[in-house]
Amino acid sequence: MAANQGTTIQEAESHREQNMRTVALTALAGTSIEWYDFFLYAAAAALVFPAAFFPDSSPTVGLILSFGTFAFGFIARPLGGILFGHFGDRIGRKRTLVIALMLMGVASTLIGLLPTYATIGIAAPIILTLLRFCQGLAIGGQWGGAMLLVTESAPANERGWYGAYAQAGAPVGVILANLALIGTSALVSEEFFQTWGWRIPFIASVALIGISMFVQLKLEDTVAFRELEMVRDAHKDDDAGAPPARRSPVLEALAKYPKTISLAAGAFLSIQVSFYILIAWILAYGSQGVAGMSRDQMLSAVLIASAVQIPFQFWASGYSDRHGRRGIFMLGALLTGLWGFALFPLVDTGSFWLVVLGVAGGLCFLGMMYGPQAAFYTELFSTEVRYSGASLGYQIGAILGGAFAPMIATFLWTELSIIWVSAYIALASVIALLCVRALGETSGDSLHDVHGADR
Repeated sequence: MAANQGTTIQEAESHREQNMRTVALTALAGTSIEWYDFFLYAAAAALVFPAAFFPDSSPTVGLILSFGTFAFGFIARPLGGILFGHFGDRIGRKRTLVIALMLMGVASTLIGLLPTYATIGIAAPIILTLLRFCQGLAIGGQWGGAMLLVTESAPANERGWYGAYAQAGAPVGVILANLALIGTSALVSEEFFQTWGWRIPFIASVALIGISMFVQLKLEDTVAFRELEMVRDAHKDDDAGAPPARRSPVLEALAKYPKTISLAAGAFLSIQVSFYILIAWILAYGSQGVAGMSRDQMLSAVLIASAVQIPFQFWASGYSDRHGRRGIFMLGALLTGLWGFALFPLVDTGSFWLVVLGVAGGLCFLGMMYGPQAAFYTELFSTEVRYSGASLGYQIGAILGGAFAPMIATFLWTELSIIWVSAYIALASVIALLCVRALGETSGDSLHDVHGADR
């Protein structure tokens, strides 16, 4: 009898672990291709779009205008966080994630099919900006769904580790986007690449639709959300009658967690400023600045650096499970700020491997923050508004930090000097460090609190 009971427990544990791996790997696949689309646009904005969509401008102005359309996607991200956060807290993490994945797949495919300025004139950059806005809406909704699907399903002592699967989608997306551009560039002539070749990686985004269908058909919603549904159903069946209509989860999150959302947004600044300088703006600086590197050299350097970031990010996430989220996050912010002053001297050498070292160092230190972030933000909010609260903190930080980082860096570089870009990275890191310190430690907090209050 005891042996059978032990076997049953082992089977249940094995099934739980297998299911958790499936959820984690699916989140990784979905976020990787979603971020691939988002970062593919960033690389194209630096290398292709100035000539394709702003041909009448000077190279510098064309680059700034191109990065302006890139920023438009960030403006949409908080709106996506609000929209998808509302439905994520109302109808579930899974269904909301499916819609976000499909929206990104359709928008990115249409960018690949969009005629250029030479064909349809001013309509081309306008439509490009609208499609970028749709990408922003999708990424604003995707992050909350993917990371909650993982962290709310994970054991409490492995929440950081499994959350890192959703976070790993960002560096994997960078790798896929750069591989797509490098591969396409190698297979076709430069003239064909500038006219049609760059479109192939965007059209390949149709794969997201297949992943969204897998999520819809194969995965269950999280335990925490199902518990919330049970509480709601119990209220409906209460003899005292139905409770009064609740506010939108987004409004509820803003009313209940104003300080936490603000601090979470500030904590994200260093990640966003540094990340988009390291994976997007650095492409323009490395190829147009002192180093004079080729496009493929810079893409390859970012690709290798992103590959180094992934295991480092998982290590930091696992460390946060054992020793807490706050300490590793604050150390990452400090090191990222300091590394900003080493980055550009390394790039200016023009040595490929020193460029890789510069970018990889920044991404690894950044990964000390980004890896544990999924678990950290999950633990900040109660179940009823967790999708909304975490998404708002994340996406507000994204628009304040990442949206204008390439444009600000371009202005500081061209109008002042490159040292001011380093100072910009350091300032964002100081703000993030102070915000994380104010948020306090969350590791080990229960996710089964339905209501809760501002920290």
